[in-house]
Amino acid sequence: MLKTRIKDEMVAAMKAGDKRRLGTIRLLLAAIKQREVDERIELDDTQVLVVLDKMVKQRKDSIEQYEKAGRTDLAEQESFEISVLQEYLPAALSDDEIDTLIDETISNTGATSIKEMGKVMGEIKPKAQGRADMGKISAKIRARLTS
Repeated sequence: MLKTRIKDEMVAAMKAGDKRRLGTIRLLLAAIKQREVDERIELDDTQVLVVLDKMVKQRKDSIEQYEKAGRTDLAEQESFEISVLQEYLPAALSDDEIDTLIDETISNTGATSIKEMGKVMGEIKPKAQGRADMGKISAKIRARLTS
């Protein structure tokens, strides 16, 4: 399980004395635990990927804000955290793979209009979670269903 791998990596970071990496992994485990407590469930790998995806997105937004404010030191820390978090995400989908996935899903669902976008997104999300920017996928689906 992904959670077990993350915990093992935390122990390894402790033993290695890698404080920056350890801090990031602890943040990740805290976010996972928080969601488990809030929802009173045990997260599976798919749900852990959702947490990871959200944390990466938050850090990308933070980098943008820090760079606007001229705080390169903070932006650099956020970049480091993204690099650690991305180690646990599956390989990213290429643009061609995303387009193929969208085409297949639209034909499988029989979607023909923008009104059926939710159905298409519902099918794609589990396949692409953590592997692609869902906002980018949403925009591509919208463009396909409106043309």
